[in-house]
Formats: sequence, C-alpha cells, structure tokens
Amino acid sequence: MGTHFGLGIALVLLGGLLNGSFYTPAKRMPLWRWENTWLIYALFGTIVIPWALALATIPHLMIVYHDTPWPKLLLVAVFGLGWGIGSVFFGLGVEKVGIGLAFGIILGIIASVGAIVPVLVNDPSQFRTPPGHALLSGLALVILGTIFCAMAGHQREKEKRTGAAAGAGAGFVLGFIICVLSGIFSPMLNFSFVYGKGIQDRSLAAGAPFSMASYSIWAVALIAGFAANAFYCFYLLFKNKTWGVYRTSGASTNYWLFGALMGFLWFGGIAAYGMGATELGDLGAAVGWPLFVATNIIVGNAWGAITGEWKGASPRAYAYACSGIAVLILAIFVIGRGSA
Repeated sequence: MGTHFGLGIALVLLGGLLNGSFYTPAKRMPLWRWENTWLIYALFGTIVIPWALALATIPHLMIVYHDTPWPKLLLVAVFGLGWGIGSVFFGLGVEKVGIGLAFGIILGIIASVGAIVPVLVNDPSQFRTPPGHALLSGLALVILGTIFCAMAGHQREKEKRTGAAAGAGAGFVLGFIICVLSGIFSPMLNFSFVYGKGIQDRSLAAGAPFSMASYSIWAVALIAGFAANAFYCFYLLFKNKTWGVYRTSGASTNYWLFGALMGFLWFGGIAAYGMGATELGDLGAAVGWPLFVATNIIVGNAWGAITGEWKGASPRAYAYACSGIAVLILAIFVIGRGSA
C-alpha cells in the first residue's frame, strides 16, 4: 500500500502543479485578445487531448456509448455544459483580477460547493453528524477566506487607481462577481463523474485500464463544455472583429503552441489527479482532492507573483491576500476531512 500511496500523492501533486500553471502561457501572448487565446485552449483542452486519450485507451469506445442509456449520457453532457459556463467565467475572472486571486476565490468555492451539494441533494441529515459539521465549518472558512481575497483585490486596485483609471474599483467588483459565478458552476464537472459511473463501468468491462476508464466520461462531459466556451468565444470574435488577430504578423507560431500548451496543462492536471486519486483508493476524496485544490491555489498564486500581478502592492494588500489564501487552504483540508 505504501508504494501506491506514495505514487498517488505524487500524481495528485503533479496534477495540482500542471492545473495551477495552465493559464500562465497566456501571459506570453500579448498580441492576441482573450477570445483568441481561450478558443485555442478550449479546443485542445476539451476536445483534441481528451478524445485522443479516450480513443487510445478505451477499446470499442463507440460501442460503450451505444450501450449506455441515452438519459445517462445526456445528464453527463448537461453537467459538462454547466462546467463549460463556469470555465468561461474562470477565464474572464483571471483576466479581471489576476491569476493569484482568481485561483484562490474560484477554487475555494469549488472545493466547498463540490463537497456540500452532493450531501445536500442525497442526504441533508448528514449535516447533523460530525463530518457534516466539518463540511459546514469548511464552508464558513471559505466565505471568510473569500472575503479576505476580495479585500486584497480591492486594496490593490485602490492603490493602482489614478485619475485616468477611476473605474478600477468597479472593475474589480465585476471580476469578483465573475469569480464567484465560476466557483458555483465549475464543480458541475465533478457531478458529471458522479452520475457517469455507468459509462466508466462499461469502459472497464470493455477492457480499459482501471486508472484510465474515466476518460470515457471526460470525453462526453468536455465536448459539451467546449460548446459553451466556443459559443462565447465566437460571439466575441464576431463582436470585436478579432478573427483577423489569428493572422497578426507580429504573432509567431509560438502563440498557437502556447494555446495548445494551456490545454495540455489543464487536462494533464485533471488526468494526473484522476490517476492519483485512483491509486489512493478510498483516500482519493479525503486526501487527494483537498491536496489537489490546495496545490492549485499555491501554484496559481506563485505564478501571479512571478508574473508581476502584485508589483507595487502595499504590505496591507499582501497581508489580506496571504490571509485569504491561508484560510482557503485550511478550509479545503477541513472539507476534505468532512468528506472522509
């Protein structure tokens, strides 16, 4: 068990490192607008890579889908579509408030919503038990941590504000609301896997490796998620007339590679977490998920600092941010204990 436990932890940490880094390449693409970058990321992260892996690792994939009742496939797709809406909000949130704060706010809410909603739907009486108390305590900590992050962002924007940027504070408020919406919608991807277990079981029966059988669920959920991402990107590309940005002479082919890298880092992180959680067995949800999300937050904030998002911020703004991130990480581990 020790070997599998160590391997599981290593894979979960790798997943958090990759996932927490996925937006960083966008910082190297200044000549592209948000919609140009996000569409390429979504294409690779939710279509090309997941489907390539599903087709490569799951024998008779189309037969697996054919043998699955269509209401089950539809439910997985609907939750995937909900995640896609949250994904759009995620990208806009990072654009508005920066990598560090966005990762803290969004992932803190994802951790709490993802743990609490299934209990609320399946058996609310669990909230009267010690594990239920832990979940509610974790939710309270998420709210407190999110408030600290909001104060940090507001303080940072207040310090940056000049006469020419009088609306900066309002910009942060909008960004904060977008982050909260992302945190509410994004956990729906986890619900896809909860309700897609039948697809996974059929994949195993078809001969798929145990640690990769969930790719059949990813493929269905993420193709629906891509629809939401593509719809909004197409809307902006036509509205802003930015299709031509793809042909901008100053943008090298590296931009396309960076967009593909974003997709690889995002899905690679999810895949590594899935394999790690499988190796951990029953500890996957209790230990793996909070460790994965906490690593995401830490890595995201590290990249935010490295790329200069907090350059010139006062010690007070730093203190709010560090307090918020610390409380969110504590909340995630409390929620993980409640999930156990």
